Amino acid sequence: MPTAPPPPFRSDRGAAIYSALLPGLEQLIRGRYGAGLSYGLVTILLILLSLALGRVSGRAAEVFFFMLLALPWWALQSYDAALGPAENGSDIVRTTRTAWSQGHDIRFLGLLFLVSAANDTLLIVSNPDYLLPFFCTKLDGVAGFITKGLSPILHTLVGYGFLRVKKWSLLIYLLYAAYGTTNALVNLACFGPGRIRNTLLVALVLFTGYVIGRWRIFRP
Repeated sequence: MPTAPPPPFRSDRGAAIYSALLPGLEQLIRGRYGAGLSYGLVTILLILLSLALGRVSGRAAEVFFFMLLALPWWALQSYDAALGPAENGSDIVRTTRTAWSQGHDIRFLGLLFLVSAANDTLLIVSNPDYLLPFFCTKLDGVAGFITKGLSPILHTLVGYGFLRVKKWSLLIYLLYAAYGTTNALVNLACFGPGRIRNTLLVALVLFTGYVIGRWRIFRP
């Protein structure tokens, strides 16, 4: 006899909002004191580590660390609040497995790309005379505007595709990664190392390795 289908996936969005505003809050409200305290403390620790890294290596490294570790953890514990207590085993293990199977890590990356697109657009509008290094050259005029516009356009396409976990977004990301990596390496050879340039290059390599490792989630 055919087995009954599994129950539909449900989550409490209101609970997620509470813990998104203050990590561990919803868990504490519902009596999950151990989970609430540990989630809050880990979040504080990651934020302090990012601030400390910023004092040593600069603002770019601080933001990079926060977005790579602190912000994903913040989102994960909020998701844990939405799922509620696990029926068996560890709450955080259950939450991590569920987020992984649902592709929420890719959706989180999509959100980061959309934030980056908005930031790029703001920088372009605020600094219209800035010339973006493009394969050891700094184009001006229409060509310079097009090269500057490539970044927010690609970030928006990848961000939207990742939020919807669309198969086409993987191809666009790989094209973006190939363009970004080669452009960064050529500019590195021409203009020398810099904190922002180095951080962006490392971030691109790490993100690309992670996305390639998750290619199966994009399959229909």
